[in-house]
Amino acid sequence: MARQKLIWALMFWFATPLLAADATVDLPFAIHTAEKKSLTKEVQLDAVIEAVNRSTVSAETSGRVMEVKFDIGDFVQAGSVLVRVTKAEQQSQFAATEAQRNEAQARLQEAQDEYERVKGVFERNLVAQSALDKARADLKAAEQRFQAAAARVKQAEEQLRYTVVKAPYTGVVVDRHVDLGEMVAPGKPVMTGLSLNKLRAVAQVPQSLMGDLRASKAVRVIFSQYQDGQLMHTTVQSVRLQVAPQADARSHTFLVRAYLPENTKNLYPGMASKMAIATGEKQTLLVPEQAVVHRSELTAVYVIKDKHVHLRQVRIGRRQGDQLEILAGLEAGEQVALDPIEAGIYLKEQNRKVQRDKETHAAS
Repeated sequence: MARQKLIWALMFWFATPLLAADATVDLPFAIHTAEKKSLTKEVQLDAVIEAVNRSTVSAETSGRVMEVKFDIGDFVQAGSVLVRVTKAEQQSQFAATEAQRNEAQARLQEAQDEYERVKGVFERNLVAQSALDKARADLKAAEQRFQAAAARVKQAEEQLRYTVVKAPYTGVVVDRHVDLGEMVAPGKPVMTGLSLNKLRAVAQVPQSLMGDLRASKAVRVIFSQYQDGQLMHTTVQSVRLQVAPQADARSHTFLVRAYLPENTKNLYPGMASKMAIATGEKQTLLVPEQAVVHRSELTAVYVIKDKHVHLRQVRIGRRQGDQLEILAGLEAGEQVALDPIEAGIYLKEQNRKVQRDKETHAAS
């Protein structure tokens, strides 16, 4: 109730018309003529911001956790080590398979030398065809044994590499699933992270709006934040839309994902937002944002007519570049002050002059 009284008091003080004696006096501030322009009509739906890249990294080998490098909330660069697992078993397995490969390589070289020797003797007709065939078969078997041994070395090397768990992309840790000293096995979740570089807005869009959505091929995503004590509305244009191939059978809505430009500032997964879908054109009244006054719950503009200045309350809509939509309180063709501070000072001084003139006239 007290706040409402304050608004009415402000309106009474500033709305007093300026009775300028000299109508030829130039105003000490610039003015702007409000005019109607064609704007896109929109329907705004509730949406939620989510990360495009969100995943849980799991262990790919067995062992005991010996080092945890990051925790919840930490920023991680792509390729950074998240967790280290003991690797004694993997190292032993790698050494054993490497030894088997070296032995198979030696046997292969021996079989290859024997084949070349038998082949030379056969060409001089000193051995039978069966001897050459046996040497060739032995060489082929040695090659296969070497290939199998090399494959086991590669597998053991992979297991050894899996003892170091790395971040697949740059992002933030949102959950940690293991502690120091804990045993892990393949498939055990280690950490969950998400990337703040690529975000999207997700909303359920009614089937009645799908025609307009597909025609526009883009949407505006609007989110609000307090900055320096004021609620600020930020608009981001989507770069790509992804529409579910079928509607939800219960709600008859389509899941729509609006992908946002990379590295969008001040936007985080889980934040509430609005998805604005264009539905046509409309004529609306616009004034420069700098002409609008915000005082507590009062939103107004200084209106000028025949050198008379007064403060008029208005209701604003959405922002269009550096201009604001006026939904009520102002008509097309009316003039507003572009410098509300100067307009307010000018109005107060002239009102004081009017008051002094009244007092002088009453005294005489």
